[in-house]
Amino acid sequence: MNLQSTSETRSDWTTVREATFDFLRSVGVDTFFGNPGSTELPMLDRWPSDIRYVLALQEASVVGMADGYARATGKAAFVNLHSAAGLGHSLGNVFTAYKNRAPMVIIAGQQSRDLLLNQPFLGATDAPSFPKPYVKYSIEPARPEDVPAAIAQAYRIAMQRPWGPTFVSVPVDDWAARCRRVRDREISIDTAPDPSLIEKAAAMLLGAKAPVLVVGPEVDEEDAGRALVGLAERMNIPVLAAPFAARVVFPEDHPLFAGFLPAAPEKVSEALEKYDAVGVIGAPVFTYHVSGQSRLVESDISLFHLTTDHLTAASAPLGLSILGSLKFSIPALAALLPETINPAGSMKSPPKSPKVVKEITPAYFFYCLGKLWAPGMVMIEESPSTRPIMQDFVRIREWGGFYTMSSGGLGYGLPGAVGLGLARPEQKIVCVIGDGSFMYSPQALWTAIQHNVNLTVLVLNNGGYGAMRSFSRTLQVQDVPGIDVQGLDFLHLAKSMGCPAQRVRTSAELEDALRKNLESTGPRLLEVVVDPEVHILY
Repeated sequence: MNLQSTSETRSDWTTVREATFDFLRSVGVDTFFGNPGSTELPMLDRWPSDIRYVLALQEASVVGMADGYARATGKAAFVNLHSAAGLGHSLGNVFTAYKNRAPMVIIAGQQSRDLLLNQPFLGATDAPSFPKPYVKYSIEPARPEDVPAAIAQAYRIAMQRPWGPTFVSVPVDDWAARCRRVRDREISIDTAPDPSLIEKAAAMLLGAKAPVLVVGPEVDEEDAGRALVGLAERMNIPVLAAPFAARVVFPEDHPLFAGFLPAAPEKVSEALEKYDAVGVIGAPVFTYHVSGQSRLVESDISLFHLTTDHLTAASAPLGLSILGSLKFSIPALAALLPETINPAGSMKSPPKSPKVVKEITPAYFFYCLGKLWAPGMVMIEESPSTRPIMQDFVRIREWGGFYTMSSGGLGYGLPGAVGLGLARPEQKIVCVIGDGSFMYSPQALWTAIQHNVNLTVLVLNNGGYGAMRSFSRTLQVQDVPGIDVQGLDFLHLAKSMGCPAQRVRTSAELEDALRKNLESTGPRLLEVVVDPEVHILY
């Protein structure tokens, strides 16, 4: 048996805390997001100067910032939360991170091991179960010396496709225990598709007279955008954005871009029935928000599905699902196709100028924003009732240029924008957010000020929850309580946290105010009082 020398054996041992920080550095971690508590103090003791600690004032904001940072960088974000209640505060945005496919390692404190049998103050009962099922991996290590290896495993699982959050609960007394260092190792995160199934997908396209692509956020996530554009141009067929795509899926000024699919079964069927072959790339088949009957399931349409997500592959109601990284599957498919299968012209007509009245309509707001939109700007949006209008007037042309939440849960947009700004300090981040959405995580603005994030927040104030107004009309329900939100002063809220703020009420003052706020640097807030007209979502 081969034995190490005594000196080698000793050098391989350290404390749980030091072994953890050694591992973090080995995978390039330079930023940590957190809201600390007493059960995390031994980890935070003498915090290293080479890792930036980003404080947020509430745990949902912590996770939202980490989510935005992870999606912008393509690297797992690390999060520090407090035991039990702290994790509980964050769970809405943990769910969003899971749906957003944001790689993340959440480390939460736990009471001392010697107290856990007696239901101590701040003790988390069955801590690993608390964030399930919306984490890919969850553990409270059985032994203190296993903590660094568990964190390393959580990181590797978070970075496996599909990306997502993981969770490690660490008792407060574990950080000083002795343990072995985590050995450096590599693990692949991308897998290739089955070549024989790619051949079947190619055959569907080759045999089609009217093919179409429906594309989702995995393309941008995997940096496969150029390959996708090459595939579409090689085939010369239209590209539709999948319902609720939470990232840019195709340059929206490209002549092959045909618009956005709504999240309703009948509407999706209506849009796709004129095609005889559908390639769904990097999206579920399909995401719906309202009930209804899909005629596609009963049709003889050919459909194939490229994805890294085994759950969306398993749940697809029709078609051939092919698992594998898009960076491999898209080029492999393109290589089997001749150029120009089907001629196609410009698919999406430019928007018409909206009617201008004294009050600011959402259409006029987005028309002005679209006019002023410049290369390098990045939008994060959380105003779901106006999203179809935004898509009409603001054309996102650049990969990595648009983000929203995939979960439908509010409270992600503002902290997500701060995380994006921390990841991309050289770019202007624009957060378009409703008044109701803003109030879920307003304290994220404080963090933006502390780090001087280059962020413009555009608050669309329609005096309530616009999406609820829309669905009330769609579902034909009346006199619903809890929709109107009056009396909020966003200027004073922003200024109380040190953020410059301005309010506009009329169309005449809008464009100039927008221009000044978009051209400024650092955090700023512009409240836009808009006409509370009802918008039909689907």
